[in-house]
Amino acid sequence: MKFAKTHEWVALNGDVATIGISDFAVKELTDVVHIELPSVGKTVTAGEEMGEIESVKAVSDLYAPVSGEIVEVNDSLEADLGPLSDDPFQAGWIVKIKASNPTELDALMDHAAYQASCESH
Repeated sequence: MKFAKTHEWVALNGDVATIGISDFAVKELTDVVHIELPSVGKTVTAGEEMGEIESVKAVSDLYAPVSGEIVEVNDSLEADLGPLSDDPFQAGWIVKIKASNPTELDALMDHAAYQASCESH
């Protein structure tokens, strides 16, 4: 699993990247009240905004950590945001992207580096 500095995580299976937000991000947001998911079929570029997550504190952009086509979205989050905080690395996944350039993951952090970046904030 790799992490972006914007708190998205990525797990690559073949050329499909499953993406969510880290437990650290969920705790920082506190009470998440809404998520705006991108559309299946949308092409995204690494580093660009692909959706929004809203908490009682703020609205934050969701960024694509890899480029490619969105092949699946976790529609169940629109009705129940609980998995984002209860199980952010499994049931709380947000989108799946067919990665057009999987080497982009090389620019992301491993878990130890991500944890260190969170602790420095």
